[in-house]
Amino acid sequence: MIGSLPLSTPRLEARISGALEAIEARLLEVVTSADETINPPTSHLAKAGGKRLRPVLALLTAQLGDPELATGPMVRDAGVAVELTHIATLYHDDVMDDAPLRRGAPSAQTVWGNSAAILTGDVLVARASQLVAALGPEAVLAHAKTFERLCMGQLHETLPRPAGTDPVEHYIQVLADKTGSLIAVSARYGAMLTGAGERTEQIVEAFGEKIGVAFQLADDVIDLVGSSETTGKTPGTDLREGVETMPVLLLRQALAAGELDASGQSILSALSTADLADDEALAQVVERLREHPVLARTREMAFAWARDAVAALEGLEEAVAQGTAERLAGQGAAEVEAAQAEARERTAMVREGMEDFARLLVDRAA
Repeated sequence: MIGSLPLSTPRLEARISGALEAIEARLLEVVTSADETINPPTSHLAKAGGKRLRPVLALLTAQLGDPELATGPMVRDAGVAVELTHIATLYHDDVMDDAPLRRGAPSAQTVWGNSAAILTGDVLVARASQLVAALGPEAVLAHAKTFERLCMGQLHETLPRPAGTDPVEHYIQVLADKTGSLIAVSARYGAMLTGAGERTEQIVEAFGEKIGVAFQLADDVIDLVGSSETTGKTPGTDLREGVETMPVLLLRQALAAGELDASGQSILSALSTADLADDEALAQVVERLREHPVLARTREMAFAWARDAVAALEGLEEAVAQGTAERLAGQGAAEVEAAQAEARERTAMVREGMEDFARLLVDRAA
């Protein structure tokens, strides 16, 4: 088990589990401070737990570079920074969605109010930025561009969709920006901070973005089929909050094309007229969506994006071998061929771990 992921690579787990524990401890340290007034809100979500997907991925890709740096302080701080950034966005999201719960606990704005929750998210972004500042200008630029994409994705989800825009394509871009971008930079940081090479960075970044989209599509399925006991949320919470996820968007796409069946039309009508604040009304709409083919299509889309993420790893072994040679040449080291052979062995192990990572993120929706 690495984080909350039961990866089937014991050797890989042995390499990174200690670093992940260190990241967790550092995360809990960073969300607190000497100011006892703000410690409760800033530590609220970090203490509530989480999958820690982003730090896990950074540690995985760090294994593709210099082994001496793979679990070192820079990689660990990058893991803390991406998780802090993710947690900060949750504070903001919950305010925008007026969500009562997060990770099975009361959301921050229900405890401290909207203004405090927004400012708490801002504080955590500032603390993440301080950590990234110590990683060098390339890491700072990557973090800044990623945070811009996070905000752009949220704006595109919040503002009216431009006329003539395909709702499904628009939504996929929102997912790529809101979720894929941060998972992508997490993967890139691991490779970047260990000198795995530019081509390696590009490959793992592409993997991260695609698996981020897959992860969110799987969540769209889980929002309808998951149980309150396992998700901590009422099924159909996104519908209740007015968030149109992929199953609904597929209905709208079919309607625009004149291809929507009577059942789908009835669901869209209910979404427009029913009081979804009422548990019974919400449950009825959820049940009808569960039975409609759009749910299976959304599930298949999640698996397709996961397959594309794994396909993006093509050429990883060659990229790591090249990065190893370039790094050792820069260090004036000998025995390059032996180092490349060892790097290829590590890459095969990491690739297996990343394939597990992809599979586990979407298997939740099976």
